[in-house]
Amino acid sequence: MSSIWLATREDVKRALDTKETARANAAIDRALDSSTDSITALCNRTFYPERRSMTWDWPNQQTARSWRLWLDANELISIESVSSGGVDIPVENVLLRPDDGPPFTRIELDLGTNSSFGVLLSPQRSITIVGLYGHRNTEAPAGTLAANVTAGAATVTVTDASLIGVGQLLRIDAERLIVTGRRSVTTGQTQQGDLTAHMNNTLLPVSDGTAFAIDEVITLDGERMLIVDITGNNLVVIRAWDGTVLAAHTGATIYASRQLTVSRGVLGTTAAAHTGGASIVKWQSPGNVRTLAVAEALNTGQAELSAYARTQSALGEGTSGFGTRSMSQTALMTLRSQVQDAYGRHTRMRAV
Repeated sequence: MSSIWLATREDVKRALDTKETARANAAIDRALDSSTDSITALCNRTFYPERRSMTWDWPNQQTARSWRLWLDANELISIESVSSGGVDIPVENVLLRPDDGPPFTRIELDLGTNSSFGVLLSPQRSITIVGLYGHRNTEAPAGTLAANVTAGAATVTVTDASLIGVGQLLRIDAERLIVTGRRSVTTGQTQQGDLTAHMNNTLLPVSDGTAFAIDEVITLDGERMLIVDITGNNLVVIRAWDGTVLAAHTGATIYASRQLTVSRGVLGTTAAAHTGGASIVKWQSPGNVRTLAVAEALNTGQAELSAYARTQSALGEGTSGFGTRSMSQTALMTLRSQVQDAYGRHTRMRAV
C-alpha cells in the first residue's frame, strides 16, 4: 500500500482485538482503503497535506473580481509563492480566505498594494501557486529516530512503536513518509527476572525502563506482551497478547516492533538523510473522521467475510463476520451524517 489512510491498521485491530496475521492484515488493509475512499467522496475533499505547484486561469475567467481567485477543490493550508503572468507576487500581498481557515478556499490580493494578477500571451494558466494543499496539517509528536537514515533507505527504526501505525503519514525534518509495514527488532535489553507461564505474572524487570513506552507491544521468545504501565525499571504487561501463546521465559531478549517500512519522499517532498535522534511527527486526521474510518472498515470487513450476504436491521441485528462485533447501521449512518455536516465541502456554483 502507498496510500494514506484516515485511520491506521492498529486502530482497527484494537477495535476488533484481532490476532496479528498476514491474512487479517490484508483484509483490514482492504477495508481501510475502502473506508478512506468513501469518506473522501462523502466529504468531497482531501484531508491530508500535500506540497504542490498548481496553475489557474486569470480570475476574470471565473469571477468579475480580478483580485480574487477561487480554489474550488484545491484548498490551501499555506502558501510558499504566488506568481502571475511570469511575475512574482510578494506573499505578504496575498490574503488567504476565509479568515478562520485553514482550509482556505480562495486567495485575494491586498487592495492596499500595487500587486495584480497579470497575463502574458493568454489568460489560461497564468497564475501559479506553490503551497501546502489539503484540509489541515494537524501534527503530533511521534518519538524520534533510533538510528541514522540514508536517503535511499526503505526502513526507519524509531524509539517508540506505540505512537505510530501502518497507514500513518509521518514527517521527519522536511520529508514526509507513509508507513507501509512494521517488524520487530531487538531493544538491546534482556529480561532481568524470570516470567512463569501464568497470566497473573505481569511484572517484567528490565535494565532501563525509560527505553520503553506504555501501549508498546514487545516480544519475548514467541510471546507478545502489551505494556500497560512502567514503574522504574519494571514493565507491567498483559501476557499472551495478540493471540500468542503464554509461556515461561528466562533471560530472553526483548524485541519491539520499531522498524518501519516506509514510502519515502511523498506528497511533494524529497527523500533525504536524517540523523538518529531526529524528531518524528505524525499527521492526524480529525477525531470523528478517524472514528468513521474505523467504523467503515469494520462494516466493510463484516460484509466481506459474509460474502456481502449479511442482513442487518436498523437495530444492528444480523450475522457478524469481521471480528466479533456487529456495527449498528443506525449508529454508522449517524456518524456519517455528523462527519459530512462537519467536514463536507460544498461545490461552488457559478453562472454560465
